[in-house]
Amino acid sequence: MCVRPGVKAPDFTAQAVFPGGEIGTVKLSDYAGKWVVLMFYPADFTFV
Repeated sequence: MCVRPGVKAPDFTAQAVFPGGEIGTVKLSDYAGKWVVLMFYPADFTFV
């Protein structure tokens, strides 16, 4: 899969950290019709 500008992102479900430290699940389709910025930190919780 390749990410390109102008191409619709596939729907996915992921865990997220909300304000206040609350952890929950988000689904991309919940934000249909809205502007969304996707940020990923694949090594954020790894110990180096």
